[in-house]
Amino acid sequence: MILDTCALPFLASGDRRLSKRVRQQLSAAPLRRFCAISSFEIALKWQQGKLELPVPPSEWVSEMIGRYMLTEIPLDSTPYVAAAQLPPHHRDPFDRFIIATALQLRAPVVAIDPKFVPYGVEVVN
Repeated sequence: MILDTCALPFLASGDRRLSKRVRQQLSAAPLRRFCAISSFEIALKWQQGKLELPVPPSEWVSEMIGRYMLTEIPLDSTPYVAAAQLPPHHRDPFDRFIIATALQLRAPVVAIDPKFVPYGVEVVN
């Protein structure tokens, strides 16, 4: 499973937008991943005042990796080039990177954004 950027703070804060069922699926998943680009998006949102974190983003992301045993998917040109070739259902470049990565890895994505669905990505919400 790959966590969309929004799923990370939802998971950490207990936000109900991640259902109990999704939380159980995450707990049972043998591999919980997130894209490195999500760290950049989190840091940007924090810097712009759109996301509150108890500590700076670099520290927060490290804490989340440890707490939830997350595996970081490193930056790789293949999904980023593929993201540019996706149909324009979704305009957010961060989400397009996550969608392309999920398609490449054939992995489901924990996301609440309905715009992931037209790409044929399995969405867990």
